[in-house]
Amino acid sequence: MITALIIIFIIGYLAIALEHPLRVDKTASALLLGMLMWIIYAMGAESIVPQVAGAKFSNFLQDHPDVLSHSKHMQALEYVLNVDIIEHLGDIMQTLLFLIGAMTIVEMIDVHGGFRVITDHINTRKKVQLLWVIGFITFIMSAILDNLTTTIVMLMLLRKLITQKEERWLYAGTIVIAANSGGAWSPIGDVTTIMLWVNGNITAPSLLSYVLLPSLVSMIVPLILISRRLKGDLPPRDTVVEKNSFITSGQRNAIFWLGVSGLIFVPVFKTVTHLPPFVGMLFVLGALWVFTEIFYNSKMLEQAKELRLPKVISRVDMPSILFFLGILMAVAVLQSTGILSATARFLNDEIHNVTLIASVLGVLSSVVDNVPLVAAVIGMYPIQSPDAVGYAANFMCDGLFWELMSYCAGVGGSILIIGSAAGVISMGIEKISFGWYLKNFSWIAFVGYICGIGVYMAEKLLF
Repeated sequence: MITALIIIFIIGYLAIALEHPLRVDKTASALLLGMLMWIIYAMGAESIVPQVAGAKFSNFLQDHPDVLSHSKHMQALEYVLNVDIIEHLGDIMQTLLFLIGAMTIVEMIDVHGGFRVITDHINTRKKVQLLWVIGFITFIMSAILDNLTTTIVMLMLLRKLITQKEERWLYAGTIVIAANSGGAWSPIGDVTTIMLWVNGNITAPSLLSYVLLPSLVSMIVPLILISRRLKGDLPPRDTVVEKNSFITSGQRNAIFWLGVSGLIFVPVFKTVTHLPPFVGMLFVLGALWVFTEIFYNSKMLEQAKELRLPKVISRVDMPSILFFLGILMAVAVLQSTGILSATARFLNDEIHNVTLIASVLGVLSSVVDNVPLVAAVIGMYPIQSPDAVGYAANFMCDGLFWELMSYCAGVGGSILIIGSAAGVISMGIEKISFGWYLKNFSWIAFVGYICGIGVYMAEKLLF
């Protein structure tokens, strides 16, 4: 049964990676994979649960004496239904609720034209200067918002700035690298850092202290290399007619700053209250919702029907949410069946070097999606107590492994265009081919990735 689960997981992964050639949406593959693995696990629970769960299964039977009269299969199945699924679904829903809240707030800002606060200030037509401006704006925005949303916003902006396709692709590739690098040092900048932060593997101060500089280097080095390909100026851009012109600049700015301030407030909320981050995110969403309702009721704007949150929330990318649900549920089966712990033991025995393990996993995240990869790593390596010493100390909260993993999982996804949500979005919007990115950007992203790891190790040696 374990072999069957591994084979199905690999096939499902391939279906997700080959989404475009197969012409099957990755969300469909992820949902089918996740649910199928739980079905197989439930069918084979009798042979898996007693061996893997051990004492935890015995305690469950003692706490539920009514189950003892059932068959061995039903006892194991009751454990799967009442312990495994409940525990994993609770952890997964924290991440999904956080994402839904964040994506809704970003959509609210976008539909009000709030991002013009940034884009209207980009006036340069010098190619190299524009490259660096776009790179740094993307880097900062992806840390505050998230790399997926930032990539969408910046690619849409790019279409207004540059008309020539091949030249625009150079900037689009830069956006992919900058978005992934920017998301790696912020607890809300990437789904993987959100997962590590929500799970308690890493804290916001640790990310800012040790991951910010390596992430910055992983973007600056590629910018230097790409700048050598650009010369001259771009032609003047056309004037764009403003959508929802009845919204004044003051109203647009108010929504922008309220939304962004709310997103920045979430890490502070968690630090002060010690409540899960999704509570803070939904609190901010509720506050913004109340503000906009009062605002529109007082203004009596008939045109604002399309801008109210019940309408805006329909724009949230629910297929992405369902994709995360499917893939995280699949990884949960790998954790429950002991496959991840066995993999962790293999890496520890054969490599036994946290820097090398994290670096290899980061490169692997460019081949497979970094979300399930990080979910798998979280399941493979339990958080060690603060008094852990020696090799185990690397896996305590804010340990070397988790800091480096947050960097490697995010930045490593830039090596291939299919390795991150930012890259996949670029393929969809700009129609960038896998081969073109591999030839023109993969080696650049890899050089930046290695330089960032070097900077991180230097930080640890010096500080």
